Amino acid sequence: MRRLTLLTLLLLPACGVPAVRSGADRLLEPPYRDWIRGQRLGIVTNHTGIRRDFEPLFRRLEREPEMQVTALFAPEHGFAGQAQAGDEVESTRRVFSLYGAQRAPTPEMLEQVDLLIYDIQDVGTRFYTYISTLYECLRAAAQAGVPVLVLDRPNPLGGVRVEGPVLEPGMESFVGIFRLPIRYGLTVGELAELFDREAQLGADLRVVPLQGWSRDRWFDQTGLPWLAPSPNMPTLETAVVYPGFCLIEGTNLSEGRGTTRPFQLVGAPWLEAEALAGRLNGLGLAGVHFRPQPFTPTFSKYAGEDCRGVQVHVVDRERFRPVEAAVHFLVQARRLHPDRLELRDGFDRLAGNGWMRRQILAGRPAEEIIARWAEPLAAFATVRQTYLRY
Repeated sequence: MRRLTLLTLLLLPACGVPAVRSGADRLLEPPYRDWIRGQRLGIVTNHTGIRRDFEPLFRRLEREPEMQVTALFAPEHGFAGQAQAGDEVESTRRVFSLYGAQRAPTPEMLEQVDLLIYDIQDVGTRFYTYISTLYECLRAAAQAGVPVLVLDRPNPLGGVRVEGPVLEPGMESFVGIFRLPIRYGLTVGELAELFDREAQLGADLRVVPLQGWSRDRWFDQTGLPWLAPSPNMPTLETAVVYPGFCLIEGTNLSEGRGTTRPFQLVGAPWLEAEALAGRLNGLGLAGVHFRPQPFTPTFSKYAGEDCRGVQVHVVDRERFRPVEAAVHFLVQARRLHPDRLELRDGFDRLAGNGWMRRQILAGRPAEEIIARWAEPLAAFATVRQTYLRY
């Protein structure tokens, strides 16, 4: 009997469902190989830019005699993905950092590049900065006259649902670079096309599409290996709660950084955790249970202090709405601690508006806050429909 290689095993279907192949897996096949043959390649990537056999794409391309890798670029967290959130990363002799003094490739960086390839695993959430790097690369490449090739990867949260407030004009930042809702339901290839056309970036853009992916598939249904995209995104479970509970970063509550459950643990030394969990469970929110759980962060907010916390348990991810759940969490926490809970300026950048913070602080009902984003979200969903590939 023929011995099965690692790659053969990885490509076997699970439970009768065909395994998904990323753009990186397909790049060296026809017709895509012709797109890169004879080119000097710049690659925007990090540790997540691997093929199904776990080999980094840039290493695979370096062995190809028909092309040349002349430049590497890395987003936030660095080329190996080890830097903490917000830490500036210096360029090295080998890799240009796009999360330090420079957040877009300069014309000088692109001088030896005929084609810029983007291959990074996203998490499907507006304020995760890898998509801001994508936007800036599209814009810079267009200005330099360098074509861009995006290697598509699945949205880990699937591609069906959109949720949360749409970024409002004047609120643009590196954690919200374009008018998207918090959960936008697009693959990185679809998002690149939306950015290019809706922002009129003028990029010479192509996408190597996914094979075998459908919009209803979560990442753990793809057969692709999960690599933590950043230090505080260790698991798919983290990515599921992240669209809502990253908003906690803009408060004086700990969002669980410095624990093994970032964004799933929320608390502070002064939080009445049992009362808060009881109130939240009493609301009957779909797909989620809140459980009191003390924790002690090793770094970030309240480092070394015992926090009275609440753990967010997703019991049905199909029904769970993370942004809505986070709004309910903050409304109830504000009612319990009107003199302790603070929502800071960073909250507005994450929310993409100023009104959500003001309404929470004013004690408005969560249902009223959630209803306010319905109309802009519906308008985005209409625009989004144009860019769906799968």
